[in-house]
Amino acid sequence: MKKRVVITGLGAVTPLGIGTDIFWKSLLEGKSGIARITRFDPSDYATQIAGEVKDFDPTNYIDKKEAKRMDRCTQFAITASKMALEDSGLDLEQEDLTRIGTIIGTGIGGMDTLHDQYKTLFEKGPGRISPFFVPMMIANMPAGQTSITFGLQGPCTCVVTACATGTNSIGDAFKIIQRGDADVMVAGGTEAAVSPAAVAGFCAMKAMSTRNSEPEKASRPFDKDRDGFIMGEGAGVIVIESLEHAIARGARIYAEIAGYGSNADAFHITAPAPEGAQAAKCMAMALADAGIKPEDVDYINAHGTSTPLNDKNESLAIKSLFGDHAKKLSVSSIKSMTGHLLGAAGGIEAVATALTVLNDIMPPTINYDNPDPELDLDYVPNQAKEKKVRVALSNSFGFGGHNATILIKKYEA
Repeated sequence: MKKRVVITGLGAVTPLGIGTDIFWKSLLEGKSGIARITRFDPSDYATQIAGEVKDFDPTNYIDKKEAKRMDRCTQFAITASKMALEDSGLDLEQEDLTRIGTIIGTGIGGMDTLHDQYKTLFEKGPGRISPFFVPMMIANMPAGQTSITFGLQGPCTCVVTACATGTNSIGDAFKIIQRGDADVMVAGGTEAAVSPAAVAGFCAMKAMSTRNSEPEKASRPFDKDRDGFIMGEGAGVIVIESLEHAIARGARIYAEIAGYGSNADAFHITAPAPEGAQAAKCMAMALADAGIKPEDVDYINAHGTSTPLNDKNESLAIKSLFGDHAKKLSVSSIKSMTGHLLGAAGGIEAVATALTVLNDIMPPTINYDNPDPELDLDYVPNQAKEKKVRVALSNSFGFGGHNATILIKKYEA
């Protein structure tokens, strides 16, 4: 029999602030975390704006010597994990650490480290490369370093599925607990790709908004005038555990994860499949996994990237799957405020979705000024909305055709 899985801890490092409370408060107030890039001079770039994590000092959360040996994306992951573990109330000294695992993915990995070390190689030669170059850069280190930092000896893996990474990580962790291979999992996504090469690469693809004069208005999912996504950085990590384990230790429960869907478009390296056919099937898989009917869904935390194709196809997918009910449920994209955190997007969006289910308040899609006639759903425009949310979906779709959906519902004993 499948074990029930609940969310007991939340951690968030975001362009809207560090910590779940400030993140959630900013979402509900409709604040934007998008501004001109400060981590390097973006003057020569077509896109000069991003959602950066401001005032982040890793030594507030990590030993100074250890922090120097970690890429920024790993620092984000450990910080968010520390917050989530503290929030969960787990006493790791009293737990069987072989039954606590880690899945924290990243879409790109140690981009800052890669950039800095290649610069060193070309300017100073191979003898000046850091011995920590490889272990700082490789994509599994956010998960590996998190397990090392907290002594977590259960299953430890790293998902790399582009922008679906965070949701796939949580979905895979959910399945590990559900089948009994662990009691607790620390799961989510992290990303720190606001760096010269990554921004240049996305600019070359013409995938990002060039609304540089209005940073706070640049990310506008589902709006008629959307012109591309805005890159963000940060990490979102949740602690999930079997219901029996949570009850046994008297844990506070935010919500229950009840379903997970994952599939592939098998269509194109960057473009979504036409009409959102596979995205619709992915959401249907999560519903079937949870044993929940489409008409029982109240809210969808959309992938909602602010790109012309994604927003259109995701809306079509929702209409295809939900039929008449599509007009009754609500859909919003927090990327309008955070930007697109790539591999970390599903992590912070899981945090937001859990809080939506807990508090019956849906964060808005800001900058929704000019409705697109082709997109006619309730996108929770510009202001948070109170609504009973018993069942919610969180969608993530990534380059390469990766699709992932988790279903989060109110916890009932």
